[in-house]
Amino acid sequence: MSAERILIIEDDEVIREVLEMLLQTRGYLTTAAGSGEAGLKRLEEKEFELVLLDLTLPGMDGLEVCRRIRELPGKAKLPVIMLTARSEESDVVVGLEMGAVDYVTKPFNNQMLIARIRAQLRRTKELETAALPEKILLAENENEPEQEEVVLSHQGVTLNLTQRTAAFNETPLELTFTEFELLAILIRRPGRVWSRTDLAFKLRGDDYFAMDRSIDVQIANLRKKLGEAGKFIETVRGIGYRWKY
Repeated sequence: MSAERILIIEDDEVIREVLEMLLQTRGYLTTAAGSGEAGLKRLEEKEFELVLLDLTLPGMDGLEVCRRIRELPGKAKLPVIMLTARSEESDVVVGLEMGAVDYVTKPFNNQMLIARIRAQLRRTKELETAALPEKILLAENENEPEQEEVVLSHQGVTLNLTQRTAAFNETPLELTFTEFELLAILIRRPGRVWSRTDLAFKLRGDDYFAMDRSIDVQIANLRKKLGEAGKFIETVRGIGYRWKY
């Protein structure tokens, strides 16, 4: 099996070299860029399985780079992990809204960073594997009735798991992949209290670290997008979250 290719967009030369060495010793192929503009050019020239993106880039910052990555042909689902030394949640929230799938704060723990990368790469493969039989089935059975839709609905919020659409009182909701999955977990079991670790495990697998506030950030962002329905996501102090009956 060929090694996964990772693009590093980081302006700090020392950090860039550390990241390249760390990833290469784990068997990944790396390409590095010192600016957002250079990173976007590399993405147009080559195919990558994941991008590590610094937020505090000179000129075009990481948030704008992330937005532009999502506009590139074929890059809508390319995993982007943000690297940030900022403590403000607002930056992380905006990054996630722009399409990033995760973030890691600097200075980063090497094992944690590698675990995050592996989790994202594994998840991408799982999604591709799951989609392949569906494509074959559709091609072989074009004249057969369409698959029955799977829908979750509670407190006016509706999730169509088949079409991956969301709405509140019939008004469409624009959710990221992770926000959709998180909302589905909560709505599926109203009243159940989910710890942050449980939610992280359900979202990313057993090697996903929930040591920072990534789940809290995703919940805050989800509440904002739900509007009035955001009140149904209750915080259980000291434990986690649940969807209110």
